[in-house]
Amino acid sequence: MIFNKTTVNSKPHPTPEQTPYIMMGGEYCVRRLANRFYDIMQSDPLAKELYAIHPLPLDTIRQKFFEFLSGWLGGPALFEQKYGHPRLRARHMPFTVNEQLRDQWMLCMNKALDEVVEDKLLREGIRQSIGQLASHMINC
Repeated sequence: MIFNKTTVNSKPHPTPEQTPYIMMGGEYCVRRLANRFYDIMQSDPLAKELYAIHPLPLDTIRQKFFEFLSGWLGGPALFEQKYGHPRLRARHMPFTVNEQLRDQWMLCMNKALDEVVEDKLLREGIRQSIGQLASHMINC
């Protein structure tokens, strides 16, 4: 694996060839992140309202989330290949998404990121970007 480096910072950083998807370990790690997110949501009492609005069983949504994350992190655009553009905000409009649900979602994602993404700078970059995306989903 080739890492591009800057003269100011010797840490690997994302480039078109070195995406977050690759930097975190590819398909295995992205799938692990998606699965840990849902494992945490299912088991953490602080995410009970979030869990309650998800269709059971979680198998289909786990797979769709993995496919979305794959493309969003710069890997294969699996979600788009199957379903077209994610249109995340439109897909979430039928549900009431408030700050409380966003915070529960981020709680689960932050815990999953802490467990799965080893590189601190990469983890924080993903956390910041996905946090902005989660806030964009608020619709009330």
